[in-house]
Amino acid sequence: MDTLALEDRAIAWAYDGAWLRIAAHGRDGLRLRASPFAPEPARPGALLDDGTDGAAPIVTRDGATARITNGRITAEIDLQGRVRFLNADGTLLLEEKWRQRDTTSKFWTVGTKDVRMISALGLSGREFKPLPGGAARIAVRFEAKPGERLYGMGQYQQPNLDLAGCTLELAQRNSQASVPFVVSSEGYGFLWNMPAVGEAHFAANGTTWTAQAAREIDYWITAADTPAGIVRNYAAVTGTVPMMPDYALGLWQSKLRYRTQDELLAVARDYHARGIPLAVIVADFFHWPVQGDWRFDPREWPDPAAMTAELKAMGTELLVSVWPTVDPRSENYATMAEKGYLVRANRGLDVQQEFLGNTRFIDTTHPGARAFLWDTAKRNYRDQGVAMFWLDEAEPEYSAYDFDNYRYHAGPVLEIGNAYPLHYAQAFYDGLRAEGESEIVSLIRCAWAGSQRYGALVWSGDIHSSFEAMRNQLSAGLNMGMAGIPWWTTDIGGFHGGHVEDPGFHELMIRWFQWAVFTPVLRMHGHRDPITPPAEPFRDGVAQCDTGAGNELWSFGAPVFDMLRRYAALRERLRPYVAGLMRAAHETGDPLMRPMFYDHPDDPECWRLDDQYMFGPDLLVAPVTTAGQSERDVYLPAGQWRDAWTGEAVAGGCQIWCDAPLDRLPVFVRAGAAVEAAFDRID
Repeated sequence: MDTLALEDRAIAWAYDGAWLRIAAHGRDGLRLRASPFAPEPARPGALLDDGTDGAAPIVTRDGATARITNGRITAEIDLQGRVRFLNADGTLLLEEKWRQRDTTSKFWTVGTKDVRMISALGLSGREFKPLPGGAARIAVRFEAKPGERLYGMGQYQQPNLDLAGCTLELAQRNSQASVPFVVSSEGYGFLWNMPAVGEAHFAANGTTWTAQAAREIDYWITAADTPAGIVRNYAAVTGTVPMMPDYALGLWQSKLRYRTQDELLAVARDYHARGIPLAVIVADFFHWPVQGDWRFDPREWPDPAAMTAELKAMGTELLVSVWPTVDPRSENYATMAEKGYLVRANRGLDVQQEFLGNTRFIDTTHPGARAFLWDTAKRNYRDQGVAMFWLDEAEPEYSAYDFDNYRYHAGPVLEIGNAYPLHYAQAFYDGLRAEGESEIVSLIRCAWAGSQRYGALVWSGDIHSSFEAMRNQLSAGLNMGMAGIPWWTTDIGGFHGGHVEDPGFHELMIRWFQWAVFTPVLRMHGHRDPITPPAEPFRDGVAQCDTGAGNELWSFGAPVFDMLRRYAALRERLRPYVAGLMRAAHETGDPLMRPMFYDHPDDPECWRLDDQYMFGPDLLVAPVTTAGQSERDVYLPAGQWRDAWTGEAVAGGCQIWCDAPLDRLPVFVRAGAAVEAAFDRID
């Protein structure tokens, strides 16, 4: 019996109830689905459509091998269902790892060498271990490629930019965002199109992707000649960010937390009086009476409409924090529980987070819950003049990350949990679109593949105030961009700790702020010491939240203020350049921050660098991420460059040693670029 079949836009294999199908999907892309269970309609996952647009692929059969070619990528299946992928030149990109006894099938030919994987191991390239309830534990294995470098995958708290050799949890946590798209130095991009909790192992002896519970394998692969081509192909099938509103390109001011309307307005007025443009100011969490009310407490915030109007008159937008937690005492809890709009536990009590109250999370995978959340936010915030939302706790942050204990409307968390932040952003994106908005941005603490299309500006979570944490964020931001999330930011100075009178923290704040000027969004935030406890620990039986010390530019003393103010002014002069980068991100998916190889793929040295990067095509940035450092080495790719601060011309194609005093971040401008003018008035 023949196990292979050809279709108009796909090739397929089936044997003993198991099936596999590889279909053309997008530009130079293929989608593979496989399962031992009965076929079901394809779920989109991160993909936008069914991929049927575009030129017809070439589908052929050569004896025991079926092939499909879609642009620059080809897939082959043999009679045993084994799969491999090749580029337009016939070079092997990726092949499944099989170690079986079978010697009867036609084996692959790599170059002039025949490779027959005969083994007693009984190891399969695709493995399904059935679980009670109809799902399976899934593993997909691929052969290793010596010297391969891997980038993307989202945000992990580690300094590794090249992920080869890393094991990554495919799960969402505070400060960790699993975005399972990886870009290979071998010329392909791979999307694990499954929101299941699992792991990715990029080992020297092979790559393994696992899902703790799923009903089928679903992944998408593309090929291109450059990393930029791979990222753009990916953006074409998963979506690009909206256009960032122009007002959001400047300084964002936040702290934990402004307690009252008067306090927030006083800070905004102070910025205005000092002549420092302020793009956004934040009303952080616990401005509400009870978690889940999603409205201002009128005792501290008596007139939100007047507040937003005064801010707008000063050129500042208000960003309001929204938490997905719902306290049983909330005015919305009974309705949401009745309608099934809350996350449920499989065992034990339905208390999913304990922080100033016992709460459950709203189930963002439920369309009705998303509509309810937006309708409430519209009534209480949007109709009061609020244009932007901060979607905190977006993982969601379970007090115990027992993923097997929770279930959503869309399914068990083990199967679909990683998509929670995507749907959280979707709730506000859809609501704002219905209000006529097109330039939509929501600050959010987590993301999954495709979150970018819902205006997700991801920040790196509750990180420590230290140089070590700062160094981790450099790799996190670059890998988020390579994973298709171009809007990314951090809490400048870190979130946890940082005493406003500590000279060591002052150095960290200066270095972090300098670097943040050359990131997508310049945003002050953090829980600064000394912390002030609430005047009333409880009010109306509800626990009240503390607040941190000042976190404005002037909060750290005059010398620090002078440097931060100068760099904030530089960001203002860079706005036209940043706006151009935002346009490219919207149109093509290009990240604003990108590893050196993104713009210089033919330079081997650029593939090895992990502590400097390009901010767009014309600015080379070399952050200082070590305390006490006053000089560092910088590699300049071929071409002519200028030192941004001195204007000195420097020939590229070499490593240089440059000064990095506390008031100067090493930055080089591509000679002749229009952005050079932004550095002409450094004072």
